[in-house]
Parts: sequence; structure tokens; C-alpha cells
Amino acid sequence: MSEKLSEREKWEIIGYIKVSPTRYQILKTIEDDFLMPSEIARYTGLRITQVSNALHDLKKRNLVYCLNEQVTKGRLYQNTPLGLELLEMIEKNRK
Repeated sequence: MSEKLSEREKWEIIGYIKVSPTRYQILKTIEDDFLMPSEIARYTGLRITQVSNALHDLKKRNLVYCLNEQVTKGRLYQNTPLGLELLEMIEKNRK
């Protein structure tokens, strides 16, 4: 499921993540877990609309995915392998 992206494409997506503290915060909060948008909002202090919009954007970039897309309440989101890889690259760069 891991995407075959060039180094340049990876850095472009990392820039996309870092330009929005909300996107970064959501990826970091989910990390290796699976969470509902309401849980993400509670853990981060973000508004639910901010979380929902960011999840939508992250999903379009294949950085997160919904584990139970068919339900309307209680959707669970998890980072994709690509999301985890790029998050790890960001974290290494922060140290």
C-alpha cells in the first residue's frame, strides 16, 4: 500500500503537512492508533470542524484512511503507511 513517490514528491507533501499545524497535529495524534474525529478534537483542543476538514484533506493525499467508511457516526481514522513514513521524516528533522 506504500506509495512509490520520488524524494521531491515526499518533500512536497511534507511541506503541505508542515504549513498547517492542524494537519501535523492530527497526524501526530493518530500516530499508530485509530481515533474518531471527536477524540482527535478532544486530545488536540481543535474544533471538530477543523479536524473534519483536515481529515478530509489528509485523506485526499492518502495520508490517513477511514477504517469504517460505511458508518455515519463513529468513523475511525488511522495513518496510512505513507502518512507514518512522512511523519517519521518530519520528526527526525525536528531533532
